[in-house]
Amino acid sequence: MASGGLSKKRLRRLIDAMEEDIAKDRYFGGTIIVARHGEIGLHEAIGDAGPEVQKPVRKDSVFSLFSVTKAFTNVLMYRAIERGELSLTTKVSDVIPEFAGHERDNINYFDLITHSSGMPSVWIPRPGMYIDKLDEVIAAICERIFPEHPPGERVDYSPLVSHALMGESARRVDRKGRSYRDLVQQEILDPLKMTSTSVGLRADLRERHLMPDFRGSPPQEHLGSSDLGPQGAFLEEHAEMPWVGVASTAPDMFRFAEMLRRGGELDGERILGPVILKRARQIWTGDKPNELYRIQAKAKGWPIMPAYLGLGFSLRGHAIGNTLFGALTSPETFGNYGAGSTIFWVDPELDLTFVGLTTGVMNSADNIQRWGKLADIAVAAAL
Repeated sequence: MASGGLSKKRLRRLIDAMEEDIAKDRYFGGTIIVARHGEIGLHEAIGDAGPEVQKPVRKDSVFSLFSVTKAFTNVLMYRAIERGELSLTTKVSDVIPEFAGHERDNINYFDLITHSSGMPSVWIPRPGMYIDKLDEVIAAICERIFPEHPPGERVDYSPLVSHALMGESARRVDRKGRSYRDLVQQEILDPLKMTSTSVGLRADLRERHLMPDFRGSPPQEHLGSSDLGPQGAFLEEHAEMPWVGVASTAPDMFRFAEMLRRGGELDGERILGPVILKRARQIWTGDKPNELYRIQAKAKGWPIMPAYLGLGFSLRGHAIGNTLFGALTSPETFGNYGAGSTIFWVDPELDLTFVGLTTGVMNSADNIQRWGKLADIAVAAAL
């Protein structure tokens, strides 16, 4: 039986695969949405938040999005470009003068948004610092973080620096003088009616929030100024972390992804023009690999894939290898992902939307294989 061009029987295989992985303790649980032509064929929640909490995942559970947050910062940048407040060729130091010097003067926003700036892949600008206050993070970046390579020479995923700078830039060029939080709220969340999404963990979302669990081996701490623990930044209500700090639900992320699938508009609200989204979905990094994943692929004996980065989006591309988007999605498939647990993508050829938010952060290689497998199952349900 099919609904909206998706086989319900085949979609059930996706849940079976998740349940099998959870039973093998690969992760704890999650919620998934798969839709075609805008019609949801699957929305399920399974498992829980982990052994320490044993809080069941619900369809409206709130997750820390990790680097899926970068998608919201990208949209703010697109909007700033569309309004003429800055351009891809604008030098970052023209907007953030304290970023000048130390060979940073030639870095522009195209370099930042394609992860090609030459800045190092750091997770925190200063060891042991709180990361929930954007002004302090920007000050530390400008004081301490300098390029290791000329811009455009190589692709090296930027966990923090690029999107911290872009979030701050969106704030500085805003004619109304709004904060990063207010920009996201007023420019994206309110018009899209994403009522269960917030920059920082809004107080009324706390009860539904599933705290990230790094399964005993966090790659780094995320410290917040309220000292709520080694990952306390994810609990800070007033945190502004344009690279990692949004909390949301699967239904809200589906609305965000649907806006992108529809060329920048949803329910009569136009967030972006279709032209900038078309440009954002082009591959701008050529055949260069993403250095972060090149190292991982080499260690696993996998083929080394091109980075396949657009303007902020990851893209499927043409090569066959180990990818978050599987092997069966179309080359134009685009989306964003976060730290071993969160993802959304849109396949324009199949008109398919996928949202996955899970608990129990997996290591990167296992996470790539997990999402790739689920992507192939989702595509196989398209009739």
